[in-house]
Amino acid sequence: MAESTDFFAGRVAVLATMHRKEAAIAPQLEAQLGVRVTVPPAFDTDVFGTFTGDIKRPADQLTTARLKAAAALRQTGETLAVASEGSFGPHPQIPFVACDRELVVLIDRQHQLEIVGECLSTDTNYRSQAIHSPEEALAFAEAVGFPQHGLVVKDSEADSILGKGITAVETLLPLVKQALDQSPEPKIYLETDMRALYNPTRMGVIAQAAEDLVRAIAQGCPACSCPGFSVVKQFPGLPCSLCGTPTLLTLARLHRCQRCQFEQRLPGDHGFSAADPSYCPYCNP
Repeated sequence: MAESTDFFAGRVAVLATMHRKEAAIAPQLEAQLGVRVTVPPAFDTDVFGTFTGDIKRPADQLTTARLKAAAALRQTGETLAVASEGSFGPHPQIPFVACDRELVVLIDRQHQLEIVGECLSTDTNYRSQAIHSPEEALAFAEAVGFPQHGLVVKDSEADSILGKGITAVETLLPLVKQALDQSPEPKIYLETDMRALYNPTRMGVIAQAAEDLVRAIAQGCPACSCPGFSVVKQFPGLPCSLCGTPTLLTLARLHRCQRCQFEQRLPGDHGFSAADPSYCPYCNP
């Protein structure tokens, strides 16, 4: 780890956020990498998209995080930046379960490095619901962890935001009643506010992604010690423990250094030398 942190120790890392993500990211980076994390003043990340949908994200999740980091570097003139980006939706393996995928990206212009930490978690209160009465609004709020978690109120078509960052019943109920009175149905929509400062559950997942970033940085290249000796390709085919048939589980991963391009094929990190027969297409067709 010491050789990896030498790349960053004593440097300033600008964190591209306006939603207090430094609470989840800064302590780990400062303790493990020896950097000093700062947040650019008046930095506006809403231009890169909002969870409420009023501003669309300009690109995919990773590219958007890169754009945030690049903007922070331009604004500050520093050479080291960190940015995070989240997305919410069905779990890729369990479609009926919602998940939160968080990326934390480190961009180092001095050493021409990009290192990514990631966390995919089902620990999320991501949810939206049509509301027809104040009682339904209160039931929804209770189910999603209000008032510790903020809420967003939208009109009957869910295309106009009537209020967001709502964390008090005294604010929520009058707004809901007024919106219902003005709705022809009556119907409005409530959804969880997924901005990090209004969603402590999401903040926890961001912290886990930051932990993964630190672990990725600690993976130094065996040839040149450059941090971020990362996976570039995965090979399925972990054999079934019962019959030896190749399964879809990861057998090995190809790691590559960004600086010297050294490559190494390593076993998958699942911790098993064989797959459970339940994953076997022959034993469990």
